[in-house]
Amino acid sequence: MMDTKVKELEELVTTMRRELHQMPELGLEEVRTAAYIREKLRAFGVTETYEVLGTGTIAVLRGKSAGKTLAFRTDIDALPVKEQTGYDFASKTPGKMHACGHDGHMATLLGFIAYLHRHPEAVQGTLVFVFQPAEEGPGGAELIMKTGILQKLGVEKIVGLHVFPDLPTGKIACRPGPMMARNAEVTITIKGVSTHGAQPQLGEDAIVAAGGVISGLNSILARNISPLDNVVLTFGTIHGGEAMNIVAKEVVLHGTMRAFDDKVYDEVVRRVELLASEIARGYGCEAEVVFNHMYRVVDNDAEMVTVLEKVAADYYVETPPYLIAEDFSWYQQEIPGLFFFLGIRDEAKGYTYPLHSGKMKFDEVNLLLGVQTYVNLIAGLNENRGG
Repeated sequence: MMDTKVKELEELVTTMRRELHQMPELGLEEVRTAAYIREKLRAFGVTETYEVLGTGTIAVLRGKSAGKTLAFRTDIDALPVKEQTGYDFASKTPGKMHACGHDGHMATLLGFIAYLHRHPEAVQGTLVFVFQPAEEGPGGAELIMKTGILQKLGVEKIVGLHVFPDLPTGKIACRPGPMMARNAEVTITIKGVSTHGAQPQLGEDAIVAAGGVISGLNSILARNISPLDNVVLTFGTIHGGEAMNIVAKEVVLHGTMRAFDDKVYDEVVRRVELLASEIARGYGCEAEVVFNHMYRVVDNDAEMVTVLEKVAADYYVETPPYLIAEDFSWYQQEIPGLFFFLGIRDEAKGYTYPLHSGKMKFDEVNLLLGVQTYVNLIAGLNENRGG
C-alpha cells in the first residue's frame, strides 16, 4: 500500500513535525504556528488561502479533473503540559507541549499537501485543507463552522485523523457511527451556612451536603440509565471550607460527563440538576449546577468508513468506541465526516504513554501511513460522485 512517492516524504515530514513540536501554543494563541503553516503552504505552491479566527488557515487546491469537494482537517494547538520526553527537539516553551500529537497531525496534512504539489495529477475536484486552532478548547471546529467558510466553499465531505497510542504502529482504526463521545464540563456549587466547628447545629455544612450529592449522583448511572448505555460521570476536583474548626459554607465540585447518545446525555443532565438540588436541600443547603456543553458525538458516515476500510486494506482494524471527546464532531453536524485513528504505539521503544502525558512520544515514520491514507481517500471518495 505504501507508495515510494510517499516514502520520499519521510525526511520532510520528520523535519516539520520536530520544528512544530518545539513551538507549542495554546488555543487561539497559535501565532507562530500559523505563520509556519502559511509559509509552508506558500512553499508548496498553494495560492488560495483564507485566514480564520486569527490563527486558523483554510487552504484550497483545485484540480483539473472533476471530482467532489473534500476537506481534510488538522488541529494546531498544544496543551499546558510540562514536557518529559527527553527529546532533543523538545518544547522550547516551558509548561506547554504538543502532548496530544497535534504536531504530528499538522506534519501529516502538510506532507499530504507537499505530495500533491509534487504530483498534481492526484488532485481530483477541489481539496480544502483546514488548519484549525483551539481543538483542546474552546472548540475551534464549532467556531470555524460558524464562519460559514466551509459551506461557502461547498465542502461535501470532511476527513480527519488522530495519532493514537492505544493502537499499534502500522494500523488504521475506525468504526461507522458513534466512535467518540459527547462531553460536558459540570460545576456544582453547594452553599451552606458557616459556624464554629464546636457548634455545628448552628450552621448548614456544605461539606456533608457535598458528600451526599456525590453519592447520590452515582445512583443515576446505576439506576436511571440502561446498563447497555455507555455513560461516565466523574468529579475530578472538590474544593471547600475555610478552616479546620469552621463548618464549611461553600463547596465547589468540578467534573466531566460523557455519553454516546443525545437522549441519554440529556437525561443525565436533567437528573444531575434535579438530584443535586434536592439532595443539597435535604441537608439545609442549596446547589447550583452549571453545565458547559462541549463537543458532540464523533459520528462517522458509514459509507465513508467503507471507503476507508477498502483503501486502508490490511492496515485497517475496527476500533471500539471511546469516551474521549474530539471537536471534529462539530463538522459532522453539517457535513458527512470520517475520523480515524493512526497507530503510534511501539512497545519495543517504550512509546506507550497516553495522550496528554508529558512523556507521550512517537516515530514520525508512522505519519506516512496517514499521508498515504489521505492520498488514497481522494480517489476512494470520488469513485461514486453521486454519493
